[in-house]
Amino acid sequence: MKTEKPFVAVYDAKSYDREYLSQAIGADELHWYFHEFRLEPETASSSGGASVVSVFVNDVVNRDVLKRLAGIGIRLVALRCAGFNNVDLESARELGIAVTRVPSYSPHAVAEHTIALILTLNRKIHRAFNRVREFNFSLRGLEGFDLCGKTAGILGTGKIGRLVGQILRGFQMRVLAYDPYPNRDWAARNEIEYVEIRALMEESNIITLHAPLTPQTDRIINHETLALMKSGVIIANTSRGRLIHTQALIKALK
Repeated sequence: MKTEKPFVAVYDAKSYDREYLSQAIGADELHWYFHEFRLEPETASSSGGASVVSVFVNDVVNRDVLKRLAGIGIRLVALRCAGFNNVDLESARELGIAVTRVPSYSPHAVAEHTIALILTLNRKIHRAFNRVREFNFSLRGLEGFDLCGKTAGILGTGKIGRLVGQILRGFQMRVLAYDPYPNRDWAARNEIEYVEIRALMEESNIITLHAPLTPQTDRIINHETLALMKSGVIIANTSRGRLIHTQALIKALK
């Protein structure tokens, strides 16, 4: 007996979402609705006919939206990202809607991108690029420092944080780490030292953030922790934006 293919409504869809989802294993067993607009209370009704919605980081998946989705038969919200702070998990559970995410969101790619950001900030590559475009080849103000012998602090040692730590050890940096659930075996193998968060903030020339957004990590980079840091410290955040108190950071930069 032939069964009807389930429908999936994909929100905030980009061209690459269409390309890769359509080519994925099992994709031909689904019907796809690709919406370029975001999921919000005003757009939730566009999921009518679907049994699954796929969302990204800027989609709104609060109680109001979830109630609307449940009312039209949605039983699964599939996130195309690692973070899930935009989803009301308690309401989803209450309404019988399952929620999935991508916990291992290309850890090597994110770790390597983190290193690229650190090198760019340290050697002022973004500023040098603009100067060269204007035929200005002055090196004034573009000096950085050798990573070798300096100290890096890793805040969060999940898969991405551990990879970043290992790469930085390859630069012969001293690497400190903080995590409420330390991986002692990994640290010993890679000569990385777990310390308290205050010591990490005070001693690091580079601080890189790899923690989920939780009540404990929300704005963990704030007025108090910024005041502990060295002058000229480099901060790289490739995790959740709200790990940093934006106004406190702007004030510290001034």
